[in-house]
Amino acid sequence: MANKSSQELGLAPTGQLLWKFSWPSILAMLCNSLYNIVDRAFVGRGVGPLAIAATTVAFPIMILFMGISLLIGVGATALISIRLGEQKKEEAELVAANAITLLVLLPLILSIIYLMFAEPILKFFGASAEVMPYAYDFTTIVILGSVLGSVGMGVNNFIRAEGNPIRAMSTQVLGAIINIILNYFFIFKLGIGIKGSALATVLGQLFATIWVMSYYLTGRSLVKLKLKNFLPKLPIVLKIMSIGFAPFSMQLASCIQQLILNRAVLKYSGDLGLSTVGIIMSIGTLMFMPILGISQGAQPIIGYNYGARQFKRVKETLKKAIFASSIIAVAAFTAIHLWPQQIAGIFTKDNFTLTKMTADALQVFFGMTFVIGFQIVCSQYFQAVGKALQAALLSLSRQFLLFIPLLLILPRFWGIKGVWRTAPIADAISVLLTAVFIIRELSLLPEDISEQNTVLGKKIY
Repeated sequence: MANKSSQELGLAPTGQLLWKFSWPSILAMLCNSLYNIVDRAFVGRGVGPLAIAATTVAFPIMILFMGISLLIGVGATALISIRLGEQKKEEAELVAANAITLLVLLPLILSIIYLMFAEPILKFFGASAEVMPYAYDFTTIVILGSVLGSVGMGVNNFIRAEGNPIRAMSTQVLGAIINIILNYFFIFKLGIGIKGSALATVLGQLFATIWVMSYYLTGRSLVKLKLKNFLPKLPIVLKIMSIGFAPFSMQLASCIQQLILNRAVLKYSGDLGLSTVGIIMSIGTLMFMPILGISQGAQPIIGYNYGARQFKRVKETLKKAIFASSIIAVAAFTAIHLWPQQIAGIFTKDNFTLTKMTADALQVFFGMTFVIGFQIVCSQYFQAVGKALQAALLSLSRQFLLFIPLLLILPRFWGIKGVWRTAPIADAISVLLTAVFIIRELSLLPEDISEQNTVLGKKIY
């Protein structure tokens, strides 16, 4: 017999379900994005444009470390869920302990490599001679705390796998709040500049790690951590990584995109351009996180009803998710074009040149933002129905497959304006590609088994 949650996915109004499943994802993603946004806003106003440029240099490196957390965290979470569903609690505990070992070892190895070659790595990621001191201070402190960030993010996924999403969400909310408070205190009260921002990030991650580990070490968890299980076992390690490779590859693509973008703006616009792109990425993250939250909230509803062959509910959910995400996208587009100077001013103080460059760039770079809700939701739809190839193609098309070739070509003709024009052109092409895929997909969906189909004796419609 289906459990209560399954019944709800097949019976409850789709709009109500979409809200229920979306808001925790939206809140969690916004909190995650606040780490980078807050860092840039505080260092921009409290230190200056070179400090913003430094965080922009650090950003792709941080994305890479986040990818490691997802590689292990997502893979282990899926395995833990499966083993618990199979009533194999001891195997779930073995997976969890092995994963924690990996969440410590892999960032530690990468950190050692970074510390051995810090300046060449930072230069490769876009640090000029003027930005290098700031980038070195910020990145080195964050990297020294990378194990904390990795364990906190990875193990938090295990809590969600146990069926405790509120506890998992609270980790991200509280970590973000601590980061904001400490950023303000260290920069504006103690006056320790960009080092203070990096320290605030690490301390926020430290709290998150203590918070998630306390859940396991105080006996409240279903999965228990046992010392004998921490020794890695190759079959488990390979299984974890095989499952987590998809989200890791997306993070790797984002890292490469940001690296090439950094180098392009440095070439055509110097350190000021690097500061500008840092602000643009922060604003973009803030805009896209709610849309991603909606698309993730729609996934279990679409997936369940697709499997149950309730295709009317699949289409209803997809349409409502597109509508909700499009409202956010249109609102963001409108705000950027009505108040570009004010939005840029959040990250700068008394620097007219940077504010003006950022305001102009924002309006071009996000020129097609109003259609992005459609593109993101539809690409996530294919993931929800198990069509991994289409999902990967559409997800990568905008940020990687189209963006990077355009970024390598357009600036040769238009300079820095070509860099900013890359995004709207990539967005427009990816939206057209997505429309072709989704129209064909929906046209091939068969009719529901029956308009009178019932679940547990109740009509679905």
